[in-house]
Amino acid sequence: MKVTKLEGKQFRLMIATGANRLAKNAEYVNSLNVFPVPDGDTGTNMNLSLASGAKAVSNTASESIGDLSAALSKGLLMGARGNSGVILSQLFRGFGKAIENKETLSSKDFSEAFTKGVETAYKAVMKPVEGTILTVARESAKAGEKKAKETDDIIIVMEAVVRGARKSLAKTPDLLPILKEVGVVDSGGQGLLFIYEGFLEVLSGKIIEEDVNQPSPQEMSALVNAEHHKSVSDHIHTEDIKFGYCTEIMVEIGKGETVDSEFDYDTFRNHLNDIGDSLLVVSDDDIVKVHVHTEHPGEVMNYGQKFGSLLKIKVDNMRVQHETILESESHQPINKKAKTPYGIIAVAAGEGVQNLFKSLGVDYVISGGQTMNPSTEDILKAIEEVNAEKIILLPNNKNIFMAADQAAQVSDLQVVVIPSKTVSQGMTAMLAFNESNDLEMNKSEMMSELANVVSGQVTNAVRDTEINGMKIKKDDFMGIIEGDIKVAQSNRKKVTIETLKKMISKDSEIVTILLGEDGDENEAAEIAAEIEKLFKEVEVEIHDGQQPVYPYILSVE
Repeated sequence: MKVTKLEGKQFRLMIATGANRLAKNAEYVNSLNVFPVPDGDTGTNMNLSLASGAKAVSNTASESIGDLSAALSKGLLMGARGNSGVILSQLFRGFGKAIENKETLSSKDFSEAFTKGVETAYKAVMKPVEGTILTVARESAKAGEKKAKETDDIIIVMEAVVRGARKSLAKTPDLLPILKEVGVVDSGGQGLLFIYEGFLEVLSGKIIEEDVNQPSPQEMSALVNAEHHKSVSDHIHTEDIKFGYCTEIMVEIGKGETVDSEFDYDTFRNHLNDIGDSLLVVSDDDIVKVHVHTEHPGEVMNYGQKFGSLLKIKVDNMRVQHETILESESHQPINKKAKTPYGIIAVAAGEGVQNLFKSLGVDYVISGGQTMNPSTEDILKAIEEVNAEKIILLPNNKNIFMAADQAAQVSDLQVVVIPSKTVSQGMTAMLAFNESNDLEMNKSEMMSELANVVSGQVTNAVRDTEINGMKIKKDDFMGIIEGDIKVAQSNRKKVTIETLKKMISKDSEIVTILLGEDGDENEAAEIAAEIEKLFKEVEVEIHDGQQPVYPYILSVE
């Protein structure tokens, strides 16, 4: 059998089968996470992310591969969880971009789409690390591109992609010493290989029909279309609206007869900022999208045309809208929360920890963290819920950074992400928030606080391993400082004390212990007493965090 033209029906089946193969092996992928903490979730994150994309594909009626790829890209974008899920979304975003106008694919189209996906994913990662899913994606795409120059058979190209992925995956321990030390391959790369094997299964005709996964509505999040503009309803009086026209344009950069200027994001944004408010400018290499409230919508359009052709124009008279809304609402109970200047969203697990964040001024806490990474869509829903003009996101986990960044880019509001890696960092950052400061000032001040706290956690090992020269037995307790395992032994109290001793310096003043679901109040009090005895200048506070996974979360300031 030979396949020289890939059609939508096959592509649809490839996505479903790839998602199914990944879903069946998600726990195996989880088991490859390097650290032996009970939170291995790479497989879970990739599975949920791809399942969201597969659901979007299954909801698309078109049989055009370009349309199906666009649906996959959008579904993945909204469902992306964890860094592995976000990178996966970027791989298929680039893949879809390369073939967006294609009804069917040749072997050359197919291989080039993989390559474009890799380019997009690398651009999305601030500091790409080799020996990860990125390496596996790049080397497998390269193998496919090489094979596409020799044959027009898409099956043979996909076989080369899968072989390239397997070969690259096997080499990941040579690129990342930590993988070799623990004796595993990269988990994200393994997840990607499962997807590609699913693709090959369909192309080679070895698919088992009933084996194809049809994700349930409960598993999938519905596709979110970011709702644009609602602020008109926030004004108490119509006459209070300073800028009366909500204006949106989408510009295809460099196209059209009116272009006389080279696009520069900062210049473009600064100019528009002078003629209105509620400005949002989002751009990539080809398109810039603008949302602004102004009295001069024509000026916005004319300015946009200096840089490209106008693909989309929308102007709403907000004063008329507001009068209509007021008239409508006068007959209905008002339940919606009034819009506020600032909305702060944090990600945290445990009712106690969530209440602590709220007491510090956080408006909305997304339940999640180390074991439950929220999706881009979850974060977008939270952004909508807080109903604020400016949003500050505290991910409190490095595995949530990319989904938070992705949500910030997709949102029509002004959103900044404070890169807080831990709950302790998130709480410390909140101390620097000042509502009278503008968004950039708050971002700067809050980020500067991140370095003023040392973060630690205590949890138990889920398997025997050796890491950084330290032998760890299953069920041992581990003290983790800033992401590195520093202490491991069977006695939890001793581990916690030794961990804190390593965290405290001569400048330390306050130690905070957050008591988790599996923590012990009396033990925590004994630990606090021991620390205050050892370090006379230090004061220890204990709070009931009720967080899962970590009996004790520690911070030292």
